[in-house]
Amino acid sequence: RTRRVSPNYDARPDGAVIDMLVLHYTGMQSAQAAIGRLCDPASRVSSHYVVEEDGRVHALVPEAARAWHAGVSNWRGRTELNAFSVGIEIVNPGHEWGYRPFPALQMAAVCELCLGILSRHPIAPRNVVGHSDIAPSRKQDPGELFDWPGLAANGVGLWPGADDAPVDDVDAALTAIGYGPDPLALAAFQRHWRPENVTGEADAETRVRLAAVLSAL
Repeated sequence: RTRRVSPNYDARPDGAVIDMLVLHYTGMQSAQAAIGRLCDPASRVSSHYVVEEDGRVHALVPEAARAWHAGVSNWRGRTELNAFSVGIEIVNPGHEWGYRPFPALQMAAVCELCLGILSRHPIAPRNVVGHSDIAPSRKQDPGELFDWPGLAANGVGLWPGADDAPVDDVDAALTAIGYGPDPLALAAFQRHWRPENVTGEADAETRVRLAAVLSAL
């Protein structure tokens, strides 16, 4: 692990408890470009960590400080999520520059990093989220190719078990899981928990998956 300090951070509010972990992709053409932007004072964005495709980890902001990664966001009725979260940027060109699967070495490093963070902070599985979960209308990352099931199998985040009877009220289910009032919340749910069919439509399988996630909370 290397340390390259970003100037883009400030103090968390008094009494703020770190109880969320937000995973992003960088969405830029190279790791160097992404790290440069995250360390550029003019950009006013940062994350606590960056994980390269070969598994190298860069620490940019101390976990005790507030990095500027979530932006306008909402989860489980809270906003201003930078105050309560640790942010990890995972190098991937993203949907704009040639979205591709995340290499095994990278995912192994992400998993190890996440487990360390979870050991230091009271972060429930339901609060391990993607940027798209907390900002559906603005963000798609880390996207439908991200290995959420693999992380959950190793103790990071939540993946539903056996299917349940489908939910009737989709909006109520999304709210109960944590999504804010956003017209693209259902697509964000699918991107995380039903990546094989990101349509934004409440088909039968999506309603079943919603029920399964609710049961796993």
